[in-house]
Amino acid sequence: MDKKKTDKNANRQAGGRSGGILSGLSDLIEKLGDLAEKGENLSRSGEIHFGGKEKDLKGVYGFSVKVGLGGEGIKVEPFGNIRKDKTTGESVVQEVREPMVDVFEEENHTLVVAEMPGIGAENVRLEVKDDVLTITAEKGDKKYRKEVLLPRSYPREKMVISCNNGIVEIKCQS
Repeated sequence: MDKKKTDKNANRQAGGRSGGILSGLSDLIEKLGDLAEKGENLSRSGEIHFGGKEKDLKGVYGFSVKVGLGGEGIKVEPFGNIRKDKTTGESVVQEVREPMVDVFEEENHTLVVAEMPGIGAENVRLEVKDDVLTITAEKGDKKYRKEVLLPRSYPREKMVISCNNGIVEIKCQS
């Protein structure tokens, strides 16, 4: 292990909880700098298991940081099913997950790509209102919902859904 990584690990262990947070922020800032130079994406996620009265819950959380070339257009998008309750301020696990979604504008169509493990094309439902696409999917205990802002309005009849290993692709044509 190189000296830089060894020093970071030692700081995390010695700093306790606050040292871990500060070190984590330092790592994030360093990664964002790297991303800004290259125009790439950063994504992190994790799971938390909760024992409930009726059934065990699995909390999934994560974020995706997208940076354009030269640091242009930094966008941070959370995903998962852990949210902050608006009244109590506490974190709660919701039954419906918010998938990670990317929107790509191609020459003759817009492509929406969503990560929904355990879902097939037949499980996906689309609803369009103006330029907002609402994607919902359900299969067994897996439930997903995401609202996506499209670059323009598309008719529902011109959207084609395909799915491969939980990667849902929606091709929107004018």
